[in-house]
Amino acid sequence: MTRQKKVRIGRAVFSNDGPLGYIAGPCVVEAERSYAAEAASLKRIFSSLRTPFVLKASFDKANRTSHRSFRGPGLQALPFLKELKERLGVPLLIDVHDPAQAARVAEAADILQVPAFMCRQTDLLFACADTGRPVNVKKGQFLSPWEAENIVKKLEDRGASGIMLTERGSSFGYGNLVVDMRGLEVMKQFGWPVIFDCTHSVQRPGGLGSATAGDRRFALPLAKAAAALKIAGVFFEAHPHPEKALSDGPNSLKLGSVREIVSALNRVDRLAADIAGVTSD
Repeated sequence: MTRQKKVRIGRAVFSNDGPLGYIAGPCVVEAERSYAAEAASLKRIFSSLRTPFVLKASFDKANRTSHRSFRGPGLQALPFLKELKERLGVPLLIDVHDPAQAARVAEAADILQVPAFMCRQTDLLFACADTGRPVNVKKGQFLSPWEAENIVKKLEDRGASGIMLTERGSSFGYGNLVVDMRGLEVMKQFGWPVIFDCTHSVQRPGGLGSATAGDRRFALPLAKAAAALKIAGVFFEAHPHPEKALSDGPNSLKLGSVREIVSALNRVDRLAADIAGVTSD
C-alpha cells in the first residue's frame, strides 16, 4: 500500500487512513448575510458532532450553463470571507478560476480549489501551488482516475504544500454523470488525500436547459459507498432552501439534514476503519 500523506488545515486533518474529514458550504455566496448565517449553522452542526470541517466558499461560478445565471459577488467578497472565517474560527476553501486570482485568494483561503473544468490548466495549478497553500483539485468529468496522477505530478514538481484530489463523477452520455468507485482506489495510490464530492456527483449537467439539474436523493447513498472505501473526506454543498438556491439547488443537500447525514457517514467511516486492510487480492 502506498504511504498516505496528510493535509492538515487547522483542526481538520485529511488522510486516507485517518478519520473522515469534511468540506461543506453553500454553492456560492448569494449575499453576505445569508452566507454568514449558513456558515454559522454548519459550524454549530459540526461542533456538536465533534467533527472538524472546512468551510467552502465560491465568489464566482465561472462555469454556469447560461451567461445569464447568477455568478456571485466576485473578488470583492474576499475581505468578507476572510473576516468571517476568523470570526467563526474555521478554515476556509475558496475556488480559483484564473492564475491571476491565486495570490489574492490565498490571502483569505486556507485551501485553494481548482474547479473540475480547469483541472488540467498547468498555469492555474502552478499559480495555486506557488501561494504555499494546499490545493484541492476536482477531477474533471472528462478525466480518467489514472490520468489524475499528472495533476499530482504537476503540483508536486511545483512544490505544493499539500494536495487533495476530489472525485465528482464522470460524464455518461449527454447530461448525466456516474461515479466509478474504482477511481477512488486508483487515486489513493498516488499517496495524497482523496475526497468524494457527493453533491456534484449527482448533477445532471444542463438538465434544465439553461441550468444544471440534479438528484440529491442519491447523494447520501453514494457518500456512504465512498466512505466505506476509507477515503480522506467528503465534500458537499448545502442550502437552507435548495429549491430557492441561485446555483446548484437541485443537487445541494438541505441544511436541515446535514447533522443526520454527517452522523451516518461518521458511523460508516468507523466501520470502514475496523475492516481496513481486508482485500480481495
